[in-house]
Amino acid sequence: MIRTAAVVGTGLIGTSTGLALSRRGVQVHLLDADESAARVAAARGAGTLEPPAAPVDLAVIAVPPTRVAQVLVEQQGRGLARSYTDVASVKSATALAFAGHAVHRPSYVGGHPMAGSERSGPQAARAELFEGRPWVLTPGPETSSTALNGVLAAVALCGAVPVVMEPNAHDRAVALVSHAPHLVAALMAARLGDASRETLGLTGQGARDVIRVAGGDPTLWTDIIRSNAQAVGEVLGELAKDLEALAQALHTLETSGGAVGGSDLGSGGGRGADSEGALASVRELLLRGRDGWAAVYEPGAASGTG
Repeated sequence: MIRTAAVVGTGLIGTSTGLALSRRGVQVHLLDADESAARVAAARGAGTLEPPAAPVDLAVIAVPPTRVAQVLVEQQGRGLARSYTDVASVKSATALAFAGHAVHRPSYVGGHPMAGSERSGPQAARAELFEGRPWVLTPGPETSSTALNGVLAAVALCGAVPVVMEPNAHDRAVALVSHAPHLVAALMAARLGDASRETLGLTGQGARDVIRVAGGDPTLWTDIIRSNAQAVGEVLGELAKDLEALAQALHTLETSGGAVGGSDLGSGGGRGADSEGALASVRELLLRGRDGWAAVYEPGAASGTG
């Protein structure tokens, strides 16, 4: 049972956690080196700025991945809580960082709520942000049952669904479903940054959907990508192969007359055959993309196809 909690870091996730726990009757104490952010979070009802008079049941470390180990040690040293968790989106790098710090491992459970927004800061926080969303937990062999049960209780209060994973497996998964997609969105958004006002006036919902997450905090995302560089690099390496193949197919269509208005498409000659092969490559990629879309949006239908 969680009656008291502390949130260290009042950005989007920290403040949303405070809002969610406060809504369920938990007494939440807010801590942040940025006093203005903490005041905004408190004004929104995420908790109080008063320090706790005694150790709280659970402290949530809501700081960027590269700072988790240091902040955790500091708060354990001052006796802030009986149990601790974090919300950083990279887990293996955090675990490795513990080697250089005097972390009390039994009282700590790694955590990562799979929820967020393209907006950042306490102003963007919502109490319902985590409802129905996975909340990954990465307990270690030394994690106590008391700490794990406390974090599980907090996850339930936030309306999230706990998922237990190994840190490396988590990092590989989020590289594919979160970190690499964020960079792809940023790359596409960067292209639009050079577009004319007339061109941008034609932007539809499709392009807006593609670039939506690119509005995230660049400083935070630099920290995230740095902490998960290897796994993200592997995903982008495979994506680069697909992009190269697609670019080559489009070049073939252009030079062999297979583009719209070309004279050789379907002529039966070698250049026509090249065009057909290039079109087949484009179609194959689009089919793979549709299958990936179905795996996310229609998992039941996708698993039932033969």
